[in-house]
Amino acid sequence: MSNRFDEMAESSRTSAQAGSGTPAPKGSRIPVNSGSPTPVNIGEIARLAGVSRSTVSYALSGKRPISERTRLRIQQVIDEHGFQPNASARALAHGRTQTIGVVFPPAGRRYTDMQLDFLSAVIDAAAAHDHDVLLSRSGEGWDEAFNRLVGQRRVDGAILMEIRVQDSRVDRLLGTGFPFVTMGRTADPDALSWVDMDWTELTARCVRHLAELGHHRLALVNRPRELFAVGYEAAHRAVDGFRTAVAELGLTGEIHHCGDDAASGEAVVRELLDHDPLTTGIVVLNEAALVGLYRGLDRAGLSVPGDVSVTGVVGARWAETVTPMMTGFDNSSDVMGRLAVDLLLARLEGSSTAKPRQHLLTPELTVRASTGPAQTRS
Repeated sequence: MSNRFDEMAESSRTSAQAGSGTPAPKGSRIPVNSGSPTPVNIGEIARLAGVSRSTVSYALSGKRPISERTRLRIQQVIDEHGFQPNASARALAHGRTQTIGVVFPPAGRRYTDMQLDFLSAVIDAAAAHDHDVLLSRSGEGWDEAFNRLVGQRRVDGAILMEIRVQDSRVDRLLGTGFPFVTMGRTADPDALSWVDMDWTELTARCVRHLAELGHHRLALVNRPRELFAVGYEAAHRAVDGFRTAVAELGLTGEIHHCGDDAASGEAVVRELLDHDPLTTGIVVLNEAALVGLYRGLDRAGLSVPGDVSVTGVVGARWAETVTPMMTGFDNSSDVMGRLAVDLLLARLEGSSTAKPRQHLLTPELTVRASTGPAQTRS
């Protein structure tokens, strides 16, 4: 059976004797006079090369051997006329679309800067391997968008974002044999290939850093409450790390959820100071709110780090945007994006029974200017 290729519209050909009014001799090859080749479809290639459509199909797909002489004749026609198969044809011929999916439902109305950095890194890494990226905003359920992406095999594999501790998307895909990797870990991650930050350990390290500076009254500014309520993995692991470290060190700690925007950052400062006006250390896991958090502290008459020290896990360029620049663990979205693509392509090239691979990232603390010795406030 021949492959389906893009049925490109044939451009009107100008005869070799254009202007003279004399038609080209019957059966003669019409030369390409313009600066670019004339696009043709697979049937036209077969006619110009003097072979069958199926022979052209075999030459393009490599599924059956053809003579070198015939292959070269077909290739000459392709080179002269600029034929290119579309994505559907490549998938039919080779069983691959050369496209990976990213299933990335945003928590709010827009993507955060960190999320956009990650998507950019995925696109760049995929392009380096001659792959395209198809983004799906489908949510937790097996909705129509998710079914089109995966069920109809529009992509060769997928990267799943916004992972939840109990994630129905992961559970369903595990039973299909469809290749995928996750950005984050479920409660039972051993059977999956994934990339993740060690949110539990990194949050605990933030608490320890503040404790070493003499801070005893701390607050965690976490991701939005809606994400936590549906089981967003990073938000839950951060809470675990914060609570464990606070308890082990005998500190006082409050947990606050914050929306992904500057206004929410300002609001959370008012909230945490209402709960404990003597808070001197803040751990931030929401970089989208960081500028607003700094603004809220300033409006409350509190300086950083003179009155309140701020640390957390955010992208380096956002930690360096605020003044003073924030001490913390850098969330390297570009590294995570590249690793996720590498894991997925490895799954596509390897056996379906190959052992899953994982990357758990624990960057080093970058000391900047936002943390200092605790000062007693009344």
